[in-house]
Amino acid sequence: MLPTVAILCGGRGTRLQEHTQSIPKPLVEIGGRPILWHVMQIYLAQGFRRFVLLTGYKSELIERFAAHETWPAQTHLQCIQTGADTPTGGRIRLAAHALQGERFCATYADGVADIELGALLASHAAHGARATMTVVRPVLQFGVAELNGDGIVRGFTEKPRSEHWINGGFFCFEPSVLELIGEHDVLEREPLERLAAAGELRAFCHEGFWDCMDTYKDAVLLNDLWTAGRAPWKLWD
Repeated sequence: MLPTVAILCGGRGTRLQEHTQSIPKPLVEIGGRPILWHVMQIYLAQGFRRFVLLTGYKSELIERFAAHETWPAQTHLQCIQTGADTPTGGRIRLAAHALQGERFCATYADGVADIELGALLASHAAHGARATMTVVRPVLQFGVAELNGDGIVRGFTEKPRSEHWINGGFFCFEPSVLELIGEHDVLEREPLERLAAAGELRAFCHEGFWDCMDTYKDAVLLNDLWTAGRAPWKLWD
């Protein structure tokens, strides 16, 4: 049995106010389906069947979506109301009882990728650390001017991929990680910093497609890819 997947669905999506005044960010649609549906399909297409949705802002709408959607056979889906203003770490901490003391995966409800989740799990099992974080090199929003040593512009590179790795979500955690997360913690700060300081956080480098629906511009890009039939994260039929 593959691990349970905890999906962070509680944020307000303040940078998507065009959509999120009436619905929570995970229900903003890409190609007529909520972005949360797309994230879950990435896991479902690769055999995952147990999900915990960590809700907050307008949680009743996410619960309604989960109850009325048709899911593959043997899918087990649980919604846990974790509070409108609870930080990401606190949401995961409040779901400890549903994770049953087992290894679990976690991700955000607004990021999609053509990630091979089996490879992520294999990497996590092989290194033996308590946590694995998928890291990505995002495409920069702007073109880059290439200079020589004398300040002469040699040319331009249009929206290159960053040289730096960032948190791309798609985590794998041992259950003992929950001991390091407080109810008021932001996952990306204290808990991950503690794990990194202890040498217990490893990176799974994803070189393929990744994008996060953080702004209206991101939503337009993802919708355009889907409409054109060129959505790299569509790993299902």
